[in-house]
Amino acid sequence: MASSAFLLIASFLLILLLLAKPLGNIIANMINGDIPLWLTKAESGLWRCCGLQKPGGTVKEMSWRQYALAIIIFNLTGLLLLFTLLVAQRVLPLNPEHFPGLKWDLALNTAVSFITNTDWQAYSGENTLSYFSQMTGLTVQNFLSAATGIAVVFALIRAFSRHGVKTVGNAWIDITRITLYLLLPLSIIIALVFVSQGVIQNFEPYQLAHTIEDQQQLIPMGPVASQEAIKLLGTNGGGFFGASSAHPFENPTAISNFIQILSILLIPCALCFAFGQVIGDNHQGHALLWAMCIIFVVATVGVMYAELKGNPHFSLLGAASNINLEGKENRFGILATSIYAVVTTAASCGAVNAMHDSFTALGGMIPMWLIQIGEVVFGGVGSGLYGMLLFVLLTVFIGGLMIGRAPEYLGKKIEVFEMKMVALAILVTPTLVLLGSALVISTTSGRAGILNPGAHGFSEVLYALSSAANNNGGAFAGLNTNSVFYNLLLAATLFFGRFGVILPVLAIAGSLVVKKRQPVSNGTLPTSGPLFIGLLILTIMLIGALTFIPALILGPVIEHLQIWLSR
Repeated sequence: MASSAFLLIASFLLILLLLAKPLGNIIANMINGDIPLWLTKAESGLWRCCGLQKPGGTVKEMSWRQYALAIIIFNLTGLLLLFTLLVAQRVLPLNPEHFPGLKWDLALNTAVSFITNTDWQAYSGENTLSYFSQMTGLTVQNFLSAATGIAVVFALIRAFSRHGVKTVGNAWIDITRITLYLLLPLSIIIALVFVSQGVIQNFEPYQLAHTIEDQQQLIPMGPVASQEAIKLLGTNGGGFFGASSAHPFENPTAISNFIQILSILLIPCALCFAFGQVIGDNHQGHALLWAMCIIFVVATVGVMYAELKGNPHFSLLGAASNINLEGKENRFGILATSIYAVVTTAASCGAVNAMHDSFTALGGMIPMWLIQIGEVVFGGVGSGLYGMLLFVLLTVFIGGLMIGRAPEYLGKKIEVFEMKMVALAILVTPTLVLLGSALVISTTSGRAGILNPGAHGFSEVLYALSSAANNNGGAFAGLNTNSVFYNLLLAATLFFGRFGVILPVLAIAGSLVVKKRQPVSNGTLPTSGPLFIGLLILTIMLIGALTFIPALILGPVIEHLQIWLSR
């Protein structure tokens, strides 16, 4: 089993890196504006019509404030349109099952969830949403929310590569290019591969089938493959069906399962290569990748070990093994399920091929902790890299204090304003998680949704708030969150967890882009070697430990002790 686990992890990372390297080159060209001539000519008319091009033919660039305002306006417009579509679902086309419009609180929660790249779902898609809502509402936002995250990291990367200027790019042009030249082509390819593996793609009404027990069963249909591709590629995570990628119509084979985990981490990994190429030092991007891969491998091995170790009560009940197969698909098994769980929580994806609520206490705690540290281990498209760069700046600051030098990164001095923004961005999500969890367990409306008492029930609450604040979207499903209280609480958490980090990141970009690049000296802290990689990992773990260990002790740690000490 150990050799199989090693082979799976090694082959996955090898294929991922081989695919991500050339994609990183393409993304780097997009950041630098190196677009093929024929595309430039095609774009020119569009930019002129939209007022994004100067008379001389150059595009109008934005300051960080203008960039942030464009991002906010774009996403608020998407929120309003998606909310309206969901409420008016009954009168819209492609609704063969005649589903009614969503209640206002669920529609608001869903709209906020999908514009923030979270895809938190307090419903089951197959019995709630029409094909029209799934395609023109959710799938469209899967593209646009992913493009938003990538656009923000484009602005931050430009801030490191440019100096002595005030602009970080143009949000409208970045979002358009990311959608048309990156997300859409890759999604088409992946969707076709999924169809070849048996993922359904149709507009048929639900099918009535007769089972071998002489019962009737209604089998959902729909355009699944097209939504599945961007759900994974854009680290969105919202499934067409309630069971997400555990459903055989979304993820039918071992091959489709492997392609899914590759799709989730492909762009986050490629962005690290692009970062190194744009700033002119590939070693910097490689250092970030090393840190991510080390944490990823340790987390994956930890989940595999916990699930293989299982529950000691199984053998006491007469089971042949303690291995924890509850909530898992036999077509995937323990190893493929474990790596999927780590991938989807290391990234801000939230898609699942098993029931995370049925993992062992420690097997479920590791994915939860990956979410809580900000999903910086590869992370979401765009958000993972800018989250990791926040920790890099914090690490550089700590390292500068240790050696008695003014901290700097890539030749840019890291000063008071940058550190204030770093602290704000890092503290936003833990504040939302811990205050939200406290509100749930201290109010009648919050406790009403907890279906499992004790430590596991608290873990479910903590996971839900962690998932919402960090834009993951996954859940321990033993929590009833489709109520006005939870829909509004989580909607607020989703919104501020997303834009409460994006705005400080863009502010940092605006501050760095105007600074001159300082020459490297003997006193400069190297940021691409093993020592810095180790310090970066230690900083990430330390922040996660100081913030969440008390809460994790009250949840999964106590649950683990209750299980193993009660044998």
